Amino acid sequence: ARVLTTCRATMPIKAPRNENFAKLSAGYLFPIVAKKRKEYVEAHPEAKVISLGIGDTTHPLPAPIADGMAAYCKGLGTREGYEGYDPKSESVLKAKIAEKMYPGLDIKPDEVFVSDGSKCDIGRLNILFGFNAKVAVQDPAYPVYVDSSVIFGRSGTINETTKQYDGIVYMPCNPENDFFPELSLAKDSDIIYFCNPNNPTGACANREQITQLVNFAKEHGKVIVYDSAYAAFITDPACPKSIFEIPGAKEVALETTSFSKLAGFTGIRLGWIVCPSELKFADGTPVKQDLGRIMSTLFNGAASASQAGGIAALDNLQPVEDIVKYYMENARLVRECFDELGIKYYGGVNAPYTFVHFPGRDSWEVFEEILAKCQVVTTPGVGFGPAGQGFIRISAFGHRENVVEACARFRTAFKK
Repeated sequence: ARVLTTCRATMPIKAPRNENFAKLSAGYLFPIVAKKRKEYVEAHPEAKVISLGIGDTTHPLPAPIADGMAAYCKGLGTREGYEGYDPKSESVLKAKIAEKMYPGLDIKPDEVFVSDGSKCDIGRLNILFGFNAKVAVQDPAYPVYVDSSVIFGRSGTINETTKQYDGIVYMPCNPENDFFPELSLAKDSDIIYFCNPNNPTGACANREQITQLVNFAKEHGKVIVYDSAYAAFITDPACPKSIFEIPGAKEVALETTSFSKLAGFTGIRLGWIVCPSELKFADGTPVKQDLGRIMSTLFNGAASASQAGGIAALDNLQPVEDIVKYYMENARLVRECFDELGIKYYGGVNAPYTFVHFPGRDSWEVFEEILAKCQVVTTPGVGFGPAGQGFIRISAFGHRENVVEACARFRTAFKK
């Protein structure tokens, strides 16, 4: 028997769309880079493409971390070792983060909020502040600061001339100001996003500069969302690894950071926020109180297996730090290469990113040229903001032999 069906026009859902998504000017940067890489590989199947673009770690986990996670997961298969919500590991992890990542800074375990990584935290932190709060960002900057602010309604539309969103304050960071912004530009903003060491420029603000930032926030009533995801790569003692090394910072800042680059947890997903008790809204409400409500209402906690890995990482910091040094040796090779070529670059000393300058060139054009001539994927600086035009970012995250080969290809393609 035949079944008769009636075709009806599908009615659109009546729930209104978040109109802010329509403001977003383009796709998120890194999927665009990945798409271009995929298209190139499909067109040139014989090419050995090396990726120094997306900042994804490549080194295997140290054995103590992998073993710690494996032992925990095996324990989940037993009555005695099984845990569900609220694993016992979270309190242990908070205490270890406070002790080992903030020595001498009097950070308390209850000021540490364990999460699934900085990127997710930055999205959640948007909920913490009033939706009419104004935002200031470094330019160039990690795209999530701007894109999440747009999604939460803290901007107007994109200005096609400046390539900036109306309503967001962009603070240019360039060679002329040593990649440290003119803070007075943020005088009418409420929230200042500040990444140090910086992604993408690789610049690292020193103690004097971070003190200026803290003092500016205190004088003008701003809150600093301080992204220290790359703090482990700092070797210069003049550069603080945490904003809380600066007197008064606990009154104006919270810090978000991650195990992703510290311990190779880009796929495992584990991070934290430090929100000091001293940080309060104008009405006296502790920011920590509302952040706790967000984390308990909208988040069920980081995976317990990830937390077991985090504890193992903090208990075995030497092999973790050895891998950081491995990546920074890659960065040294990249810097040495461009020194030989006479091409100006910035960063790559206290950060795993080298920001290479091609004055007067379009960043995407340089990206395409390097991909075609060298079969190396980089990241266009302009993808991080208008002030990144003319730069490309080269990541030190990669296997040594690939970095050596990429540098050899750069020398061949760009020798004078």
